[in-house]
Amino acid sequence: MTKSQIRKSLIIVPTIGFLVGLAGSQHGLSFTGLPIFAICVALAFLINWLAFIPAFRMQTEKFYDFTGSLTYISVTILALLLSGKSDLRSLILTVLVLVWALRLGTFLLRRVQKAGKDDRFDAIKPNFYRFLNAWTIQALWVTLTAAPALIAIASANEVEIGGFGIVGLVVWGLGFCIEVVADQQKSQFRKDPANKEQFISTGLWSRSRHPNYFGEIVLWIGVTLIAIPVLQGWQWIALISPLFVALLLTRVSGVPMLEAKADKKWGGQEEYETYKANTPVLIPKL
Repeated sequence: MTKSQIRKSLIIVPTIGFLVGLAGSQHGLSFTGLPIFAICVALAFLINWLAFIPAFRMQTEKFYDFTGSLTYISVTILALLLSGKSDLRSLILTVLVLVWALRLGTFLLRRVQKAGKDDRFDAIKPNFYRFLNAWTIQALWVTLTAAPALIAIASANEVEIGGFGIVGLVVWGLGFCIEVVADQQKSQFRKDPANKEQFISTGLWSRSRHPNYFGEIVLWIGVTLIAIPVLQGWQWIALISPLFVALLLTRVSGVPMLEAKADKKWGGQEEYETYKANTPVLIPKL
């Protein structure tokens, strides 16, 4: 991105966050006159901008992913506390987001500490605006992804958990299990010295080249299904969550980057090319 594009992004990204916060606050509860969902969106940006300051000064990205998880946890707990709700849907959504965020945040923090760095940030860390843009985008990422849970928790509309809630819980559980197992299998694979410089093609990774991302998309579909019964008016903006996650992971920062990295490392090797030809990119083969 050029300097001009980065500066435009630093205006556009918070603006999108503001508009989503405004839309999702319709038919929602307020705290001291301010919409709770909008407060949560503002907190998401504030946490990431504050975390950016020491990160830039220290020129480190080691707590970038952890800050993302901390943001999910903070805004979800805040939404529940400010809403004062104790209905089953709100409690379930809170628990699901917290369990996912704690697990993934801990996993990513350990991974970057072990690796020593995240090479995605090598080129952008020295540049103030580019690095700030990464943290700003993460705030929007949290806003869009967690929107169904936050909007439902902050909604003035209360509906019994019903069929959508049960199906959503099952779907979330399936996605969460796939993500956890895939991450664990890859971690164990990398621990074996015999696998150094090799690619994983066993377990869930024999069914999909990116099963962890598939699990991630599925679990956010589950969260959205649980939230659907209470959505009204502009609150339907919450449906952007699984679409955003799928688009981000398959077209922007997930699959494309890892596929390019793998092709550079193993491209041309018969074993890798066979694996690639016979294994779906995302949706596991049965």
